[in-house]
Amino acid sequence: MTDRLTIFQTTVDHYLAPIKSYLDDSRVSEVMVNHANEIYIERDGKLERTDAVFPDQEVYEAAVNNILQFTGKTLSGEQVLIDSRLPDGSRVHVAKEPCARHGTVMTIRKFNKMMLDVDWLIQLGSLSPQAAEFLKIMIRAERNMLVAGGTSSGKTSLLNALSAYIPTGERIVVIEDSAELQLQQDHVISMEAQRPDRFGRGGVGIRELFRSSLRLRPDRIIIGEVRGGEALDMIQAMTSGHGGSMGTLHANNPYDALNRLETMALMSKVDLPLHALRSQVSSALDVMVQASRHVGGTRRVVQISEVLPMTDDGRYALRDLFTLQPDPEDPEGKAMQLTWTGERSACADTLRTTERQDVTELTAPIFEPSA
Repeated sequence: MTDRLTIFQTTVDHYLAPIKSYLDDSRVSEVMVNHANEIYIERDGKLERTDAVFPDQEVYEAAVNNILQFTGKTLSGEQVLIDSRLPDGSRVHVAKEPCARHGTVMTIRKFNKMMLDVDWLIQLGSLSPQAAEFLKIMIRAERNMLVAGGTSSGKTSLLNALSAYIPTGERIVVIEDSAELQLQQDHVISMEAQRPDRFGRGGVGIRELFRSSLRLRPDRIIIGEVRGGEALDMIQAMTSGHGGSMGTLHANNPYDALNRLETMALMSKVDLPLHALRSQVSSALDVMVQASRHVGGTRRVVQISEVLPMTDDGRYALRDLFTLQPDPEDPEGKAMQLTWTGERSACADTLRTTERQDVTELTAPIFEPSA
């Protein structure tokens, strides 16, 4: 296997020579090839057009084809949207004609070799110490959590960092459409969806993997991204004894995230009354963490909310525990920081009796019972 990866890396270095310097640059997170002579990168969170070019479109497509062939795929196949991976784990997505109207497009999302931990996220200003302590308690107390946010908002990096709070010795099953998560535990089973071949055979989706994971004796299940009918399976698993499950999904705020989860659950084609579905969603989820990407490329947590029981009129209810508020130490009032809203946690009574050892002085007020 090592020799095979060495050969693959040599192939990558040769065929992707025009963009190799960007693949080696730790500040570059994404390389986007729109055409042989049109290449963009994301460096330090900002998009830049580079001077790099492939000699011509034919050489460029030969490079793409050689990368795909190593993972058993090819540009000459019938698939027009293809996912692959570089030897270092970087994700490659290729779109070709007719979907890509002006020719083959390739995007490489680089594998982050530097594991960001929570302390580093705090130093970057992406998370506050008090919010980090709260999330640590929620994870150790086996509360179910979703990280929501837009594209490239730091959801995966945040989930990776928070996974360090999962107690050692637990069996974790990770399910992803394209492997990106790098959990920091020893006992991790990683499962990845597979597309069918040209004859429609061999395809395995997230939903099938999720059902399989329930038979693997997991202590926790983590879904890299919830995007379809598997949402209903996840919700039902969360409400039937699989506490501490985590995942990500695309949404602009926690309330939208709950509505999106509801919509995706309906995609399962299971005939379930809307009120019953909403009741299950409210019961399954405990904490919503909202990540956002700001102007300039900075990524940070902007809101942490608890999911409450449904309202009397059948709507979702949230309690905001942390939101972005003006930094009192900034004289101009422009800087923002993630600050406790003063609301008490809905888990206060339970946590103070069963998880008292996890409640530090830093976050103790959050868990004081309401008057």
